[in-house]
Order: sequence, then C-alpha cells, then structure tokens
Amino acid sequence: MPEHTRSRRPRIVFIEPAETQVRLLTVEQTSRLDAALNVIAAAPADVKQHATAPALRDYQHDGIRAVFYATALGSILIVTYVEVD
Repeated sequence: MPEHTRSRRPRIVFIEPAETQVRLLTVEQTSRLDAALNVIAAAPADVKQHATAPALRDYQHDGIRAVFYATALGSILIVTYVEVD
C-alpha cells in the first residue's frame, strides 16, 4: 500500500454561540478569522490547551481568539467560541 504523504485537513464546524459571533463580524474580521482557521486546521494539535478545560484548544494570535475541540479522529474541528478585535 502506498504511504499517504498528504493528510486531509479537518472540516471546521461552528456551534452556537460561535456561529452567532461569526455572523456579527465585518468582512475584514471574517477574512482575518479565515486565515487563522487555516492555520489551526493545518496543525490543530499544536494549539495550546485551554486553561480550564484540557479537552479544548485555545488559539490566540493578532487579536483573534478561537476555542475549539477536535473529534476523536481529528476529522472535524468544532469551534465553540470566536473573538476578533
């Protein structure tokens, strides 16, 4: 069997209230969030754990914060909180 040299990126899903938070963003904020989500999707395990809930990951960079967790196989990232300055 051939080795897979390229892994699939996980699908990103927003749950309430993150979905509501995203709907309130400006076009510029949405663009910045999209770029951050691409970084997260490329290596979700590299994002630090949330301080109070170890199952969650807490991405914070350049005024963007996204709290998420991955499904067991890592094929879906579930975003629970979004904040963009």
